[in-house]
Amino acid sequence: MSKHYQFESFLSMTGANADERFNHRSSETGAVVAALAAAVGVSVAAPAISNAKVKAGIDKVAKDLLANKGQGLVICGSNDVNIQLLVNAINNAIGAYGTTIDWSAPLNYRQAIDKDFSDLLTEIENGTVGTLMIYGANPVYTWPEQDRVKKALSKVKLKISFAEKLDEISELSDYLVPTHHFLESWGDGEATTGSIGFLQPTIAPLFKTRQWQETLMVWAGKTEPYADFFKNFWVSRLGGETAFLKVLQDGVSLTRGEAAISGGSYSAAGIEGAVAAVNAIPKSSKKEVVLYQSNALGSGTHPANPWLQELPDPITKITWDNYAMISVSTADELKIDYKSNDYEYYPQKPIIAVKVKGKELKLPIIVVPGMDNNTIAVALGYGRTPSLGTTYVDEHREDKKVGVDVYPLSSFNGTSVNLYTIDAELTNTGENYKLAQTQIHNSYEGRVEVVKETTLATFLKDKEHYADDAKHLYETYTKKKGATRADYIKSGTLYAEHEPQGLKWGMSIDMNACFGCGACVIACHAENNVPVVGKSEVLRYHDMHWLRIDRYYVSDENDPNDLKGVIFQPMMCQHCDNAPCENVCPVAATNHSDEGLNQMAYNRCIGTRYCANNCPYKVRRFNWLDYTGADSFPNNQDQTVVGKLDPAVFHMNDDLTRMVLNPDVTVRSRGVMEKCSMCVQRLQHAKLDAKKEGVPLKDKHIRLACSSACAADAIVFGNINDPESAITKEREDNPLRTFYVLEQLHVLPNVNYLAKIRNTDEIIGGDDHHGAAEGHGAEAGHEAKPAAEGAHH
Repeated sequence: MSKHYQFESFLSMTGANADERFNHRSSETGAVVAALAAAVGVSVAAPAISNAKVKAGIDKVAKDLLANKGQGLVICGSNDVNIQLLVNAINNAIGAYGTTIDWSAPLNYRQAIDKDFSDLLTEIENGTVGTLMIYGANPVYTWPEQDRVKKALSKVKLKISFAEKLDEISELSDYLVPTHHFLESWGDGEATTGSIGFLQPTIAPLFKTRQWQETLMVWAGKTEPYADFFKNFWVSRLGGETAFLKVLQDGVSLTRGEAAISGGSYSAAGIEGAVAAVNAIPKSSKKEVVLYQSNALGSGTHPANPWLQELPDPITKITWDNYAMISVSTADELKIDYKSNDYEYYPQKPIIAVKVKGKELKLPIIVVPGMDNNTIAVALGYGRTPSLGTTYVDEHREDKKVGVDVYPLSSFNGTSVNLYTIDAELTNTGENYKLAQTQIHNSYEGRVEVVKETTLATFLKDKEHYADDAKHLYETYTKKKGATRADYIKSGTLYAEHEPQGLKWGMSIDMNACFGCGACVIACHAENNVPVVGKSEVLRYHDMHWLRIDRYYVSDENDPNDLKGVIFQPMMCQHCDNAPCENVCPVAATNHSDEGLNQMAYNRCIGTRYCANNCPYKVRRFNWLDYTGADSFPNNQDQTVVGKLDPAVFHMNDDLTRMVLNPDVTVRSRGVMEKCSMCVQRLQHAKLDAKKEGVPLKDKHIRLACSSACAADAIVFGNINDPESAITKEREDNPLRTFYVLEQLHVLPNVNYLAKIRNTDEIIGGDDHHGAAEGHGAEAGHEAKPAAEGAHH
């Protein structure tokens, strides 16, 4: 089993998936890397590491890397060239070159040089640039010195922007010549050397736009369309039209073939200078601010997409905003009462003022475990200009911006942009701000019927533990020695036994594989016409996600900042065979199919919400308002009494944005309950595809939206009556980790989970590891008490 160590200053999504984490200041990143380099045998002087836990972590990691030479890899997210030189030295020392690092296929993206733009800015200020053409860049927003960029642009006589849509730099340009959307464009790319991918249009241009390459060709006097130029170039390079069409069909050309992995050549030149530069990095005894890219908005490139704005952050579960993530100790210093029920259950969160080098920003806070005590973390990509579009507008704020622009807190160090800053001063303003969270309680409180997680050492000590739990439940429930799940299914139900013939759908979710990114949530939105409800409705817990990812912190009750693990659990309708929602619906709107699916007949639903009340998984969503404009009543969206809709909701209701709707799926109206359907429309398509091929329905025909989008292949779906299906194999191959959430309720879910196993040496709870709440909680001190946000999350 692989092992993931993480050294970081705040709880990132990557860090949340680590087996072991160690916190340090961002300004100490170079020192940590240098110390690790010295520990694995690189000829550098080891700097002093004052944090005892970090120092012990470095020694432990070094020992593991050296014991597994050729099987380890060290990567670093720093933008500092000197730190990366030291990382290269570490990888060379641990035998990563030619094993885990293949120099025959290097990555070719993210190669922009910050200094190049800084030099261009100087040239503009000196008046040596007469024409500036801009594509794919928005330095008016993303550069640390925004006012300097604006002032410099005023000196350029001709400024042309090829931006697809209006942004901050386009507003200052003389001409806006919009390029096509990427789905309307031709193009190519070589993400890794030897792997050439083609970009081809999937739709005709919706507006009077022109691909930026063709615009340049026209201005250069070329009459050939860019599409023809593109084709002719690749026909020539690939050796003929047949080869071109083959790559066009496949989407990618692997020109490197089966080349052997290359170790490249390593040079230690520059290491001495890198160490000196790292040791010279300014340190601070005050607070530090770290700026990071959220998994939804990135650097700020996607604020026009309300699906992403409404995607809960994997760590904090907050939508439509950025905020300051702070540690428990920082909250104590600022006298923030994060232990109160008011803080946890109500959206109002305290606002702090962050002052750095004369710049001051006000941000709401969220207390998060696993943070460095002297670090606060804020997401980039927010605080865009409201005039750019309705999804850039937050009517709850005085400045109407969605979140706060924190790019001004970054800095240019002469070589690269630093996304952290030292010597920050924090002040509790005494004000509050509403943050829209989709999950407010963050510990499973020892409820092992919902979540099963443990360490590898504990699991190896008693591999049969989870299987024994299930066996004990079956025997207790059926009062039969040696009872199986089949016996359990037949017991305790009012209904006659129904043996499904033919198809029986099931799903398995591996919590060891899921890393909480939310791609499945967005895919579900897109596939099933799930409405955007806006911040106002999320604040009222009216969010409509059919699929949510529950996140649970596991931390020490005596030290809530000592985060032992984070668990991500995708949760959707479990399609129970003994579903409690079905028998309480007075109009039979929710029913069970002979294929094991819990179905919704929308035109029968009268909105009693009895089904949602009776669902133990809380996965049903009710259309409180007419979010989609699909209701037949006039002016039904003009609500001022029961709730005013945000501009983003109407943004999804116009003729253009309605083009994203899936014509195979009903658009629901106000007063209707909805939930995961297991993409029943895709299942019907799969049946037709198999019928046309004249073959039985197999896994190759079936792919749900969520499982298609999952980069980790954590979601497996299929026919459990097919002994060769992936879902059947998944369950057969993992009998020791398989469990069903709330199985003791006898609702008989068709979705199973595989327990989370963290690769650590910790033995939890002595002989009785987390089979009982006291073993995993009070006795072991592993699951925290419900006393404080930082403590019990």
